[in-house]
Amino acid sequence: MSLFSLRFLTAGESHGQGITAILEGIPANLEVSEDYINRELARRQRGYGRGGRMKIEKDRVRILSGVRFGKTIGAPITLWIENRDWENWKDKMAVAGDPPPSYVPFTRPRPGHADLSGGIKYNQRDLRNILERASARETSARVAVGAVCKRFLEELGIRVGSYVVNIGECSFPIEEGDLLKRHELAEKSEVRFPDPSKDSEFKNYIDSVRERGESAGGMFEVFALGVPPGLGSHIQWDRRIDGRIAQAMMSIQAMKAVEIGLGVESAVRLGSEVHDEIGYDQERGYFRYSNNLGGTEGGITNGMPILVRVTMKPIPTLKNPLRSVDIETKEGLRAGKERTDVVAVPAASVVGEAMLSIILADALLEKLGGDFMEEVRERFDNYIKHVGEF
Repeated sequence: MSLFSLRFLTAGESHGQGITAILEGIPANLEVSEDYINRELARRQRGYGRGGRMKIEKDRVRILSGVRFGKTIGAPITLWIENRDWENWKDKMAVAGDPPPSYVPFTRPRPGHADLSGGIKYNQRDLRNILERASARETSARVAVGAVCKRFLEELGIRVGSYVVNIGECSFPIEEGDLLKRHELAEKSEVRFPDPSKDSEFKNYIDSVRERGESAGGMFEVFALGVPPGLGSHIQWDRRIDGRIAQAMMSIQAMKAVEIGLGVESAVRLGSEVHDEIGYDQERGYFRYSNNLGGTEGGITNGMPILVRVTMKPIPTLKNPLRSVDIETKEGLRAGKERTDVVAVPAASVVGEAMLSIILADALLEKLGGDFMEEVRERFDNYIKHVGEF
């Protein structure tokens, strides 16, 4: 993924030896540790409804470059996460040699997955060569990259969090209004809903989905507090901060819709019910009386909390597979099966935090520049002073 000031790439297959990420552009002298990243990785693995893979993998990162004595040095940061399940797949996923005699190619594409489209695009008759990379296992690397970016944002007083809104048909009103409190409550919930007392209802619903051989999607919200006005730009389509956020969220596997602020509800409200009126006082400076636009106006942050709602479709692998076609025989049959989750919306919300952290860190570095943290902080403080004096 090529960004303006930050760049990162991930590599690796779901059942390969591991997942790698390289992050370039983080200033020198940022304190970061494997323990900090591992806490974020552990959050991605939690959530009621996860599959058997999470019982095998206990994601732990190794920082292979770019950090010395606990601080970044300005060089590319290499992050490595081992796949424990590799031991069960090393013959079938070997880099060299021939497939073992017992190996059966994957030829029954799953509706809703990249299997068939990817097979056609890359001319792969064994669809495992597609599904391995298309797997959401790749998001472990994004969470690791996002953890470094989240750590950078924390140094500037910016907090990123998330919580689940609904899972399938199971939904309740969210009573808590404070975003940070919602996040804190979600951390105590097995489904990351900001009211742990509702966990039993969610779990009963997920159990019923599992018993039917089905999967379920849902929605989650990601937010950022303390983001200053002025990130992004109106002058070109690809510099608009809301567009960059939306693209980042849609790049997460299985996401199908993104809303910022009121989102689609804006279509049924009048202008006076949507646009955030502006106020000013000596202590606060400029402020908005509401945050219907989710912290952005004209492709630029406006100083209000960034609020993004993301919709996730149900996972394509089903216990009772849908109709498909064998790509070799062209015979109609049921799609292939892989070990999978029933619900992954709680985990997806953590990935959403990572992607928002990456976009905001990139936008801040685009705005401020700076090769080391002391320089970035000085420029940030000067910019905040400018905002207060405007």
